[in-house]
Amino acid sequence: VQLQASGGGSVQAGGSLRLSCVVSGGSFSSFVMAWYRQAPGKDRELVAGISGGGSPLYKDFVKGRFTISRDNRNNTMYLKIYSLKPDDTAVYYCAAHSRDNTLYTRQTEYTYWGQGTQVTVSS
Repeated sequence: VQLQASGGGSVQAGGSLRLSCVVSGGSFSSFVMAWYRQAPGKDRELVAGISGGGSPLYKDFVKGRFTISRDNRNNTMYLKIYSLKPDDTAVYYCAAHSRDNTLYTRQTEYTYWGQGTQVTVSS
C-alpha cells in the first residue's frame, strides 16, 4: 500500500488549498483515512479523519475551515482548507489503516503514511 499526498503550496493568508491523497494497493473503501500535520518545531497532530463510508471527524481547531472527503472510485482522499492562516503552515500527511472502521486519533494506530506535502501561508 502506498499513499501519495499532493496539493500543497505557498499561499497568502485568506486563501484556500485542496490537498489530495491517492492510495495505491489494498482496498481503498476499507481504509479509514486521516490527515495529520506537523508545524516546525511541533509534534505531528491530527487534523481530520474519515471512515470508509465517508463519516468525518474534525479536531476542534479546524473550526469549520477544513473539509475532508473521499472518492472511493478513484482511491483518493481530499482536504479542502479555507481561510488559510499562517498558523496552518505545516507539512500535511495522509495516513490510513484497515484494522477496523474506527476513526482513531492516535497516529500510532495508522499503518500507512504518505510522504507529506508542504503548506506555507504568508501573512
